[in-house]
Amino acid sequence: MTELKIFQVAAFTDRSFGGNPAAVVPLDSWLDDSLMQKIAAENNLSETAFFVPQGPGEWQIRWFTPLIEVPLCGHATLASAAVIHAKLEHADWPITLHSASGPLIIDIDADMYVLDLPANHPQPVDLPDGIESALGETVLESYIGKNEIYMVVMQDEASVAGLNPDFSALAAVTKHGVIATAPGDEVDFVSRFFAPAIGLDEDPVTGAAHCMLTPYWSKRLGKDELDARQISSRVGVLECEDHGDRVKLRGGAVFFLTGHIFF
Repeated sequence: MTELKIFQVAAFTDRSFGGNPAAVVPLDSWLDDSLMQKIAAENNLSETAFFVPQGPGEWQIRWFTPLIEVPLCGHATLASAAVIHAKLEHADWPITLHSASGPLIIDIDADMYVLDLPANHPQPVDLPDGIESALGETVLESYIGKNEIYMVVMQDEASVAGLNPDFSALAAVTKHGVIATAPGDEVDFVSRFFAPAIGLDEDPVTGAAHCMLTPYWSKRLGKDELDARQISSRVGVLECEDHGDRVKLRGGAVFFLTGHIFF
């Protein structure tokens, strides 16, 4: 019988039942890929993060949705940093998490975690047939970024909040996901993220999406520091900074569950 610790942490929030919940599983060494995928499927959260120590202040990290491994996940990275800080009691910050997307630097600022992530600069694109109709709302601008993530810009916050996509249709015409965004009523911009093709009809708060949103809104609004809100039913709050090839995201973390996996 093997036993592993597991933590469930809500990222990009300061309150219970908000933000985006991620499962975090600290490891001494890597498990088989198939086993990590099964654990992620059993958790049935948008992402499960696994990490192993690599050296002083350094870990390797990987992320799995219930269906696939993904190259970058911001909220599960923040959740992992919270576990390293609060549960593993690591005291020397910043730390480095090595990933498929390169080194990710995480620091602590008061009660917030600061993620230094690679920017994903959006490029204008004509949407494939079916995306706009699957979203059910008029799109003003459309872009694509790395990992085949699409971004659509809409008229206003109400347009994004009112989206009720046809997830089956959306999964059929995308390989990853679609970010819907618009100017915010109370913040610089709002967004939602839909990725049924990788097992996430709607992701509550998406750090990787903000690696693409931040460069766009920074250029459009002419400012490097932005306040963002992902207006899913759970709501996520992020402070974003544009640093050219890098993006910094600030957010809080709240622990919900601590337990053990047996197999």
